[in-house]
Amino acid sequence: MAKLELSETEGMSLDEVRWRIDAIDADLLRLIDTRAALARRVAEAKAAAGNADEFGLRPAREAQVIRRLIGLPRDAATPTLIARIWREVMSDNLARQGPYQLTVFGGRDPVRAVELARGHFGAAPSLRQAADPKEALAATARPGGVAVLSLASDTPWWGRLLAEPNTRVFAALPCLAAWGPPGALAAARIEIEPTGGDITFWVTDAPDAASAVVDALGRDGVAADLLADAGGLKLFALAGFYQADDERLARAPGSLSGVVGAAPAPFDV
Repeated sequence: MAKLELSETEGMSLDEVRWRIDAIDADLLRLIDTRAALARRVAEAKAAAGNADEFGLRPAREAQVIRRLIGLPRDAATPTLIARIWREVMSDNLARQGPYQLTVFGGRDPVRAVELARGHFGAAPSLRQAADPKEALAATARPGGVAVLSLASDTPWWGRLLAEPNTRVFAALPCLAAWGPPGALAAARIEIEPTGGDITFWVTDAPDAASAVVDALGRDGVAADLLADAGGLKLFALAGFYQADDERLARAPGSLSGVVGAAPAPFDV
């Protein structure tokens, strides 16, 4: 499919423009269909190798794909359009490779939590709502299980992850800054890998004011923002990818603290 320069559209009649759009739609469908067929081949290869239940979710790879596409030269496609299309395509391809389901805890705004979950993971995976955070996090033990938990919560569910090291936060929703601040986090039992532009999620029981914790971290070279504060626990987003045993975090305020995951930073900043 050859790229059509905008200058080539000058002088086209409305009928010609519509014909060109129809032709592009047909080309897009062929490419999407080929991509879906390749995903089916991946599923068949995994089944033949006895790995049919292996969860194929790779957040770092997905982030690198979208970040690269947003960074490519373009005339009219917005980051919103790119992110929405490729999220749907990648999610559908992943669903073809094995079990894949979302369990959503909505906190004080369940409608928004479901909206964020579908916006990030697309329409392909099944979705059910959980009555509480414990139920949502427990769903990550099932093959292909992803928990989406609202930050608008009176329950400090993020503190539970300190005692559940197999379940890690891997995404902040939404993935574009233009869509608003983080409203939910996604967690699963997968390996978390750096993408080259990340934020780390860190929990502490420090009784100090959030500003005092931010200042203490800042003196050690760690940039932090408070995401949530409930039940005596604070959840911070740290700029960069931090390992759990980072000495700077070990020196930070709080007797009960730790890294509970990391995610790509918004793609449009």
